[in-house]
Order: sequence, then C-alpha cells, then structure tokens
Amino acid sequence: MYRFLLTPRWWGINLFVVLAIPFCVFMGTWQLGRFEDRVQTHEEAEERPDPGTRSPEPLDDLLPVSTETSGRPAVASGTYADQFLVPGRELDDRSGFYVLDLLRTDSGKALPVVRGWLPGTPDSTAVPPAPAGEVTVTGDLQASENSGTTGVDLDGGLPEGQLGMISAASLVNLVPYDVYDAWVTLPASEAKAGGTDGGGLRPVPAAAAQGSGLDLKAFQNLGYTGEWFVFGGFVLFMWFRLMRREAEAARDVQLGLAADAD
Repeated sequence: MYRFLLTPRWWGINLFVVLAIPFCVFMGTWQLGRFEDRVQTHEEAEERPDPGTRSPEPLDDLLPVSTETSGRPAVASGTYADQFLVPGRELDDRSGFYVLDLLRTDSGKALPVVRGWLPGTPDSTAVPPAPAGEVTVTGDLQASENSGTTGVDLDGGLPEGQLGMISAASLVNLVPYDVYDAWVTLPASEAKAGGTDGGGLRPVPAAAAQGSGLDLKAFQNLGYTGEWFVFGGFVLFMWFRLMRREAEAARDVQLGLAADAD
C-alpha cells in the first residue's frame, strides 16, 4: 500500500522534506544562538562597572568604539572649530537640539563634541559660544550614529550649520579635515561652560551601546527561532497528511471502493 512512496513524484516530495526539516532546525538553532549571545552580552554589560565611573583615558586608547568602551570617559585636547546644531532631539520629553562643536586635535583630526542640549529650535534660540583657545575636554565616548539611532534626520535639506546625524560620514563633506568616527558628550560641569543657570546648556546623557541590551532585536531573534521550528513541524505534518491521504486512496482502490485513477 505504501509502494507509491517510491514513485518519481514522491521521490521529489521526500527529498524536499529531508532537506527542509534540517534546514529549519539549523536556522532555528542559529536564531536561538543569536538570542543567547545578546542575553550574554547584556549580562556582561550589567556586571561591568558603570562606564561613566571609570577613570578617563586618552581618546585614541578607547578607539574604535565597542560595547566595552562606549560610555567610557575620554580625554582629548585641541581647539574648537566649526559648530553644528543637531535639531529634533528630545530630552526629558522636551523638544530641542544638540550643540555640537568640532574639536581640532593636535593630530589634525576633529572630534565631534556635544557640549549640551537646548530647548526650542536652532533658528530661535541663542547658543552659548564654545570656549576659545586650547582646551582639554573629558566626555563620555559614543559610537557614530546611524539610520537606526533615535532622533536622526535622514531627509536632508537642513539649513546651513545644522546636522541630521552625528557621524564622520555625515561630516566628511561639510568640513575640510578628517573627523573621528566617534563623538563625546560632555558632563554637566563642562556642558554649562559659556551659559547661565537659567538658559545654559544641559548635558546629554550617554546612551547605552547598541547590542548591549535586551532590545527589540533580541526578542525578534527569539520569535524567529519559534517560526523556524514551526515551519519544520509544518513540513513534517503536511508530508504525513499527504502520505496518509494517498495511502487511504490506494487502500480504497484495493478494496474496490474507488476506481483506479491510473
């Protein structure tokens, strides 16, 4: 009754099942591994000391930015050059903008420094000037922003002197010198420099490194794990249903309950 499993048509079906089920198991296991890696990274980040409490180190010693160095205090010296305002940034549920100045270091490269946040819009708010002359800043190190960073403006068309995304890639065509692929945000003591208590710059808290927490992507990996195992089970279920249906049809033919389709 099951000799139909050896027909050419069923050889194709069997081959598909034999290949599909291990593939689904492999993909489900891989997605589960991705989720476990994110959980482990999150646990390691929780066990490490708060990056902001660690001793400051020279900027170059902390580059490139990683999940371990993100948020660490970095020290750099130089003179402030070009200034850009980064609109559309929220702080404490209020809309405002970042004040970003490029610190030209002795190496010639510039470090983007977010001196602080101001409420309102760039075209209607007075911006405290950056300190003149040689300065040494200590700020929390941050990785360059990307299209997935909250608050970035990817539409373009911003007025001159404004910036939609803090990254070396977005600055490369705006200034005639190299820019570090990182930036720092100044603490309260330095962010208020040049301002007043009533209308001065407010410090921008350092954000956690991407991939160091149990974010939506981590739970997407867990969801994909379940989907792949469900796909594998569905393939096996459909093979069993097709096999049973054809076996029942062959039995009915043998019993004379149905005509032979051949």
